[in-house]
Amino acid sequence: MLNEGITMADLPVHTIVFEILTRVPAKDVGRSKSVCKQWYVLLSTQDFVRIHCSRLLVSSNQRVLLIDDLTCSVHPIIFQSNDYGPSSIVTFPFHHHNNDVSILSLLNGLLCVCLNHTYELLLWNPTTTTFKHLSTPDSHGFYINNLDAIGLYVDADDDYKVLHIKYRSGVLGVYVYSREVDSWRNIPFITRQEYLSPHFNWSAGTFCGGTLYFTVCECWVGGTNLVICFDVNSEQFKEISFPPVPSTGMVQGVLVNVKNELHMFASTGMFEMTIDLWTLQWDYWIKVLSCPPIPPISLSLWCDITHYVTNGNWFLMTKLGKLFTIEMDMKPFECFYRVT
Repeated sequence: MLNEGITMADLPVHTIVFEILTRVPAKDVGRSKSVCKQWYVLLSTQDFVRIHCSRLLVSSNQRVLLIDDLTCSVHPIIFQSNDYGPSSIVTFPFHHHNNDVSILSLLNGLLCVCLNHTYELLLWNPTTTTFKHLSTPDSHGFYINNLDAIGLYVDADDDYKVLHIKYRSGVLGVYVYSREVDSWRNIPFITRQEYLSPHFNWSAGTFCGGTLYFTVCECWVGGTNLVICFDVNSEQFKEISFPPVPSTGMVQGVLVNVKNELHMFASTGMFEMTIDLWTLQWDYWIKVLSCPPIPPISLSLWCDITHYVTNGNWFLMTKLGKLFTIEMDMKPFECFYRVT
């Protein structure tokens, strides 16, 4: 509440932007950019985006976007009852076919998606409905599943970029798309090129602390597992080790950014599966939680984990839309069960 005699016009612009507009929905932020040039600049900074996202990360604001055949819907998550609320339909603003849109990477509400029938890459904001085709006549911006890796990030100049690592006919290419200049350019990939062979499975990039992280896992029992790091400002690659998990079964690592700290769900097993939660400190992994062996469950559970954090618990969602919960106050990791 404003003091008597003080109006909104008396408040400094910085106070209006960072204390008031960081608390309003994204659509209203978009409209506010048209007020004046100063507001547009401040509302476009990474500091504003970071504060706005952090203030919206409460349980009442959690939503899940589900794509099914020709429709796209947004569902609120009711954590008290471990269920979904009524959905709202989101209309695709671009032409697509049945079961055609795959989400490859996301950051601050912006999605990098692929049209499966044409292999084209797009940037899409479902909240504002704006989108941008990234494909070009010289073959940039086309994605092939199991051969390519994609990561979405923001550099020090607040420019949203897409890192595209691709392998075509034995030739490696690494390209960066800049939304600000609307173009692709090639950068060197200084690490072992065999990691780009079909024998290795790359995750989507997870952006955390100025670095894009990819898990790279060899596609057989006892194979090589590592993490590739891409410094988004120096544009240099480096390798760090995988958490020290048993390699006697299939190994999978799922990276998540929680409050700008990188975590990994590392799962391993064949007929029984174990899942450990690790956090990265400098270039070393520290185990946070461990779970006892879990009886056989669908492979889709541990290959695609989306996380939500609320009231001290982790909520995990599989690519099939099933919700699971982990109670973080249980040590050791005693609670991992289906809630929907």
